[in-house]
Amino acid sequence: MKLKSKVAIITGGSGGIGFKIAEAYLREGARVMISARREDELVRAFKELKTISPEVACQVADVSKIEDCLALVSKTEKTFKPVDILVNSAGIYGPIGPSAEVDIKHWKQTYEINVFGTFQMIQAVLSKMIERKSGKIINFSGGGDGPLPNFSAYNSSKGAIVRLTETLAAEVKGYNVDINCIAPGPVNTKFLEDALSAGESKLGKEKYEELLKQKKDGGVSPEKAADLCLFLASSGSDGLTGKFLSAVWDKYDDWTKEEVEKISRSDAFTLRRIKWEK
Repeated sequence: MKLKSKVAIITGGSGGIGFKIAEAYLREGARVMISARREDELVRAFKELKTISPEVACQVADVSKIEDCLALVSKTEKTFKPVDILVNSAGIYGPIGPSAEVDIKHWKQTYEINVFGTFQMIQAVLSKMIERKSGKIINFSGGGDGPLPNFSAYNSSKGAIVRLTETLAAEVKGYNVDINCIAPGPVNTKFLEDALSAGESKLGKEKYEELLKQKKDGGVSPEKAADLCLFLASSGSDGLTGKFLSAVWDKYDDWTKEEVEKISRSDAFTLRRIKWEK
């Protein structure tokens, strides 16, 4: 088993991609704490995961609140042991529409959950990971690699996570704590329904038609993101840190240990300024 006896926290674990990650981790022997804001959805997910393994627990938490983050980590340590793996999959789209028109309070809330929530969870586990010289942190940055008109809050918050991931990875270099972020691809989750409900007028005709096609075609399987998160939580990715990986396009399954080491020393799978060559 790839994660035997490892302790993992998965925020946003009550549904969608987070739930699939929890399933994958439990099947590989991990001891998993899932969290979400809605208790009813969380309890339903917990009961379903319990059929896979008894080594699962749950805690209601809003990652935008520091006290909830600290309580989540504390309960995990009391239930299992110190955290080995943190998966920050909790997030929201935020307001959709032209930036000149969106609600600023909703825009700020997107950062409070997507950026501050991610950072607060990392801060809550990082000191002990550094102390033990062991840890894996996986952030979500889908939509953060390029412009996404009419999704300014979500798009920019995910871009911030890419840079935060690389910055923190550089800070803890030498402590055997690997911090990476992933793009899960266009998965058909509640996010898709939220976007479509905004309508063509706010999404723009091209994006609206793209999302309708995604819904019809079924989108990318959430298992792809779960598989990538399993790789990044396992010893197979040891030393790979500060990277932004795609669950759809990157062939990490084929990487040898030597290739992982080479990639880690390079600018591959990062965001960089591209110099113009005449």
